[in-house]
Amino acid sequence: MTSVVRGSSRDSIDDEALEKLVGKALEFLVGARRVVVLPPDITRVHSRAGAITDIIHAQLGKRLAAVLPALGTHTPMTDAEIVSMFPRTPQSLFRVHDWRKDPVELDRIPAEFVRKAGEGVVDYDFPVQANRSLVDGSYDAIISIGQVVPHEVVGMANHAKNIFVGTGGKEAIDKSHFLGAAYGMERMMGKADTPVRRLLDRALELASPKLPPILWILTVTGPNGRGGLAMRGFFAGNGRECFEKAAALSGEVNIDRLDRGIEKAVVWLDPSEFRSTWLGNKAIYRTRMAMADDGELVIMAPGLAHFGEDSGIDALIRKYGYRTSVEVREFVRSNADLALSLSAAAHLIHGSSEGRFRVTYAPGPGLSRSEIESVGYGWASLDAMKARYDPERLRLGWNNLSDGERVFFVPNPALGLWTTRERFSAG
Repeated sequence: MTSVVRGSSRDSIDDEALEKLVGKALEFLVGARRVVVLPPDITRVHSRAGAITDIIHAQLGKRLAAVLPALGTHTPMTDAEIVSMFPRTPQSLFRVHDWRKDPVELDRIPAEFVRKAGEGVVDYDFPVQANRSLVDGSYDAIISIGQVVPHEVVGMANHAKNIFVGTGGKEAIDKSHFLGAAYGMERMMGKADTPVRRLLDRALELASPKLPPILWILTVTGPNGRGGLAMRGFFAGNGRECFEKAAALSGEVNIDRLDRGIEKAVVWLDPSEFRSTWLGNKAIYRTRMAMADDGELVIMAPGLAHFGEDSGIDALIRKYGYRTSVEVREFVRSNADLALSLSAAAHLIHGSSEGRFRVTYAPGPGLSRSEIESVGYGWASLDAMKARYDPERLRLGWNNLSDGERVFFVPNPALGLWTTRERFSAG
């Protein structure tokens, strides 16, 4: 058995089917007695990773030794978030990955390989890093759970990224993110073969002898046509095949190819998921290829409380702002603090419209108008925007308002990629 596969653009995997699929996938764990699960955090709640982890706990019992959310640089989950996302998995099993302290280096990819993978846009080597508990004998099997969806750094999220970025360290996160930014996110988003993916595939080849066997469980989730979501695919296995099939399905259900650009886009950021622009700028990443020149992107973000997910990155965002890629790369060349935090530099590039369209944030009380404008965005009143663009009434896609304004509404940018056919083909 090499894979467990179910999925199509019209499939809808319910709870009963999901339980059976997880049970079939767990047959890969021959002889494993101490298993660690690596799910995403609350920012990927729609992945169904919470339900899958609960099923794993029910079926493995005491064989499930720990749950280590693949945080990357994200803020650790709160107890309330854990209970909400993993209601049937004991909180005592959860561990926190500290990206600054916990990783160990398993190998190193030479600069020559990185240069070739990135077509010459960067010139550095790359550390293969993972949380030390994955290689110190604590566990004899890993279950890596994640959602495959278009992604601004790697093209299509998940698989090896969950290990080497999700439980990686500062240098690996910095260099992988900056490689993607330097190469150009619009050349990569929605594609399974990208420079960063090649790097992560090579990292997995090098690290595999030092890691316990890995069972990959990958999901694809998409709109159900009734304003909700459906699980369209479940792919599990011990190789890359499950990722390739999941990426192909995600390309069908998570990429909306438009015939023309959007003059006015409105994005809603659920306050339970999005409390920083580090995460909330998915509103920019996932719609930028659909935005018309001189258009406006309005982002309603009632939960916004800070820019970065930690104080160091937050300070860098406040200092340099979301400027053009040319400006940010010059900042990197001339400022040691940003050069030593390439993931922050990459994020600044990702969050810029490059002057092509306007970005207007409508935050809650957590960030002021002056703070929003200081990093290069426009500001609008959240109450005024909600009154005009009621997120409870607008539907995903095109909406015609009573006064004739036509807007494109996205209720959750994490679930897809919006692009014009022309830009996606050019990328």
